Amino acid sequence: MNLHGLRLFYIVAKTRSVTLAAEKLRISQPAITSQIKKFEKELGITLFLSQGRGIRLTEIGESLANEASVLFKVEDNIEALVKNYIQGKNGTLKIAANYLASNFLIPKYAACLKQQNENINIKITTMNTDAAVNHLINYEVDVAVTGCGAINYIDKVNLNKISEDELWFISAPNHQYANKNVSLTDIMLEPFVMREKGSYARVRLESICHTHGIRLPNIALEFDGLHEVLMAVMSGYGLNFCSSMAARELVDVKKLSRVYVDDVNLKNEIFICTRKNENTSPLVNNFISTIKHSS
Repeated sequence: MNLHGLRLFYIVAKTRSVTLAAEKLRISQPAITSQIKKFEKELGITLFLSQGRGIRLTEIGESLANEASVLFKVEDNIEALVKNYIQGKNGTLKIAANYLASNFLIPKYAACLKQQNENINIKITTMNTDAAVNHLINYEVDVAVTGCGAINYIDKVNLNKISEDELWFISAPNHQYANKNVSLTDIMLEPFVMREKGSYARVRLESICHTHGIRLPNIALEFDGLHEVLMAVMSGYGLNFCSSMAARELVDVKKLSRVYVDDVNLKNEIFICTRKNENTSPLVNNFISTIKHSS
């Protein structure tokens, strides 16, 4: 079937006027009339009958117009689907993020993005930096938000820094080193409560030891989540090394205290990562734009 002819027929049938159809399509009335007659001849049926100065549909014309309306409704839906995808207004955004980003940054970004586009879905998975980047590389997620450990994958991912804060040593307020200046050697004799091996802050803590040639700290308690780590330290056992973003509020209300370690002044950077040499989807682009405008 000639779809161009069907479309012309449908518009004439919907407007019940060759004149209005010609105005809508911006082609001449004779051209429409000629195309309709050609379409009728192709089908071997009569679709329109003269009625005074106008036209009316035949019985088969009415039936065909009803079926054509279903077809062109589907076409409109497909066009809307593609248009919304191009504008990043539909689909699912899968994010892998480290604990810090998942708890202190992404909720704000995700809420802003959802407010702009109600029809999108956002799925956030929390894991350490290495796991998040590997999920990205293996196409299990669309974007990763991680610590600077992602720099180790610079040959496979693009990095865009979105946040920076300090790394702090923290303790319970009644700890002997609370709010005091301490040497790195002395503080490393204390038990530590940390997240799992491979987590960003733990890697940085071990790096400090290697740089200064001192033994690695004793990780006396280990948890998968930073919240659990902070609760344990608040209870009075051990020290922790973490982002100020995670500890600041607890320090401000004096549930935790800082420990100031001589010659240690490290920054914690958060990056948004995308796969290298690949065009990012419109939804990922919208997410990155939201982050830039929210930061």
